[in-house]
Amino acid sequence: MPLAEDLAAWLRLSLTPGLGSESLRRLLADFGGPEPILDASRAQLARHVGDAVAAAIKQTDTDAALAAVSAWLEDPANHVVTLADAAYPAQLLQISDPPPLLYVKGRVDLLSRSSVAIVGSRNATAQGAANAEAFARTLSAAGLTVVSGLALGIDAAAHRGGLAGGASSVAVLGTGADMVYPAKNRALAHELAAQGVLVSEYPLGMSPLPANFPRRNRIISGLALGCLVVEAATDSGSLITARLAAEQGKEVFAIPGSIHSPLTKGCHALIKQGAKLVESAADILEELKLPAPPSAPPAPGAIAGSSAARLLDAMGHDPCDLGTLAARCGFTAAETAALLTQLELDGHVSVLPGGLYQRLAR
Repeated sequence: MPLAEDLAAWLRLSLTPGLGSESLRRLLADFGGPEPILDASRAQLARHVGDAVAAAIKQTDTDAALAAVSAWLEDPANHVVTLADAAYPAQLLQISDPPPLLYVKGRVDLLSRSSVAIVGSRNATAQGAANAEAFARTLSAAGLTVVSGLALGIDAAAHRGGLAGGASSVAVLGTGADMVYPAKNRALAHELAAQGVLVSEYPLGMSPLPANFPRRNRIISGLALGCLVVEAATDSGSLITARLAAEQGKEVFAIPGSIHSPLTKGCHALIKQGAKLVESAADILEELKLPAPPSAPPAPGAIAGSSAARLLDAMGHDPCDLGTLAARCGFTAAETAALLTQLELDGHVSVLPGGLYQRLAR
């Protein structure tokens, strides 16, 4: 099916090398739409964007790319939403650099729903991933769509929780909407395409260039009422999303953790800078003035055996090694190892790098 002329014009401009989103928006304001821009002479365009970009607008061959988009749009789940479309999310119009168009796979309506961003480390701990999924599930059950970036770790856990909670989830990609990155999240991406939505400002076929991911973070924060950081080191890209959220006037939330864990340093820094410390999803809902969902019954899983309970009490909530635990409890190394194995199998303990063990909140 051939593309509509106005959509083809939007796509041609978005695919022009050197024509960034800010310059394109300026041209749209000056000329009144994409088709008048393409109809303008090189000299007319050069007065607005310089001769090099004006030449690119007039000379770039985008026919093959347009044919690829046309074929992609044959799937009824796929859409291209431009700044001129009613389906374009209104909250993105409020940020300083809204993308001129979005490639969308899945439920377009989710882009305009009340939502919360949940982000964090790709190398998440088991507890961090559990926290992200639990927070996301509760927030989704309360009616907030969960927005994240489809990365490993916290992002993936947040998407799973969002899908489970009812209000679904939005994945903002750093690649083209026809690609999945990382490959390990392929099944999750397919689930999001079916029940949630995948969205990207990048053209089809765009590979995962490093510069794409910090840039897409403004869309993650821009779609949401607030941004929750679950785990983050001090150099984490999640802190970029939190900073952008703050600059956009959004609420920023952070989950605290152990003073000994490098993955809580970024969260603690955010809290020092004014982010709201949260211990439950109810804290976020209260701040956003939204009602909490009905309470779920407590999860089963009492610990069998006084020795296991004693070991967990001795562990506390900070990572600990086997030798220290054995000394605290007065157990032999073999007894401690056996108990830790059973606790891990029962979901009460997680094994961390470096031979450390950490208690999992239930």
